[in-house]
Amino acid sequence: MTDENALYAVSPLDGRYSGRTEALAPYASEAALMRARVEVEVEYLLALTDLDAIPLTLADDEAAALRAAYEEFDSEDAALVKRIETEGARGYDATNHDVKAVEYFLREHAPQRAHAWIHFGLTSEDVNNLAYRLLVAGAVEDVLVPELRAVRDELVDFAHEHADLPMLARTHGQPATPTTFGKEMAVYAARVGRAIGRVEAASDDLAGKLAGASGTWAAHHAAFPDVDWRGFSRSFVESLGIAYVEPTTQVNPSDDLAALFDAVSGANGVLEDLAVDAWLYVSQRYLGQEAAAGETGSSTMPHKVNPIDFENAEGNLAKADSDLDFLGEYLTSSRLQRDLSDSTVKRNVGAAFAHCLLAYRKLGDGLDAVTPNEAVLREDLRANPEVIGEAVQTILRREGHDDAYERVKELTRGERVSLDDFRELFANLDVDENTRDELLSLTPETYVGVGADVARDA
Repeated sequence: MTDENALYAVSPLDGRYSGRTEALAPYASEAALMRARVEVEVEYLLALTDLDAIPLTLADDEAAALRAAYEEFDSEDAALVKRIETEGARGYDATNHDVKAVEYFLREHAPQRAHAWIHFGLTSEDVNNLAYRLLVAGAVEDVLVPELRAVRDELVDFAHEHADLPMLARTHGQPATPTTFGKEMAVYAARVGRAIGRVEAASDDLAGKLAGASGTWAAHHAAFPDVDWRGFSRSFVESLGIAYVEPTTQVNPSDDLAALFDAVSGANGVLEDLAVDAWLYVSQRYLGQEAAAGETGSSTMPHKVNPIDFENAEGNLAKADSDLDFLGEYLTSSRLQRDLSDSTVKRNVGAAFAHCLLAYRKLGDGLDAVTPNEAVLREDLRANPEVIGEAVQTILRREGHDDAYERVKELTRGERVSLDDFRELFANLDVDENTRDELLSLTPETYVGVGADVARDA
């Protein structure tokens, strides 16, 4: 789409953001669906020729020509399929049926004697459910997962580079036991890594059906009752790299898609949490942002550098999850043996994935543009010395002081204290000099446990 045409797009995915979502076009566009349908129809026809019962043989060059129909499928082919569907072309009346249009298109690439065997015994859903799973698997494995890995790798780099940088933690929004910036990034890196594993597993479990108009192979069996159509269908579906599901109605129940959408939504939940935390770190000045030359942060406040990438990511993740939840719930229901409402809904899978892709890239842009502000981090630690209270009472417990918690609580709860206040407490404690020296050495900047080790292990 040209820049001028993009200004008139109904959806921002094909308008404002078209340059960022085009990587999904080979998997989510109408032309992609056409090509995938052609692939399923071709491979099904070729699989039929391997059955002894089917009186059709194809020469190697004929098989190659058929495979070229999807391997070399281009914009002109897509336009022809659309014309056959909507206007009629090549001697065919308008089908007003997208799968039938693909069948007629394929006749242009097959010898006359093969025409009767194209789409033999199939219902449209046999073709569509397999085509969609080829596309969905490709979109996830070739586009979404690599972007998720890029975010994870960026987080790992942050974890390693800033493993030792101390940072005040906040639990319930209040100053808490210090951590390191690298360790916090390691937490997110690990969470994203686990989420990627769940997404990949769900993608590997995508399952297809091929069982006719109501899941009984009725037409197949009527024509060739001696063929093991159930075994044939399993072998064919698995040859496409898709798991096999049986029994079904006319439709694949789509539990596999729901599981995949749930896994992607889970990954998005982790990233939304990260986007919000990054936004908060920017607002606290824990993270500094690079100002892009010539960029405007506010139409009225010239000084502003807004965390717009994190905000954009957050919004797109929320939109993606809303769409994915809807898809997972809707596609697993079908009235009786089949209703058509899922057909229009499935066409929106690409939009949900596009919002995911936008979010992953915006989050990556945001992480690229920030760096920890060490001075602010250390200043905040020094301003909250009360956080060493946990260490103090724990060491005193070790030394047998059963009132340790209460004594530190009396000093610190709801109060602003200084290290001098702690030193006064230590001076009045009944402890040996080694323990007193241990307590005196405590500072918020060094009270980070093994956080740095955790970060380096990311």
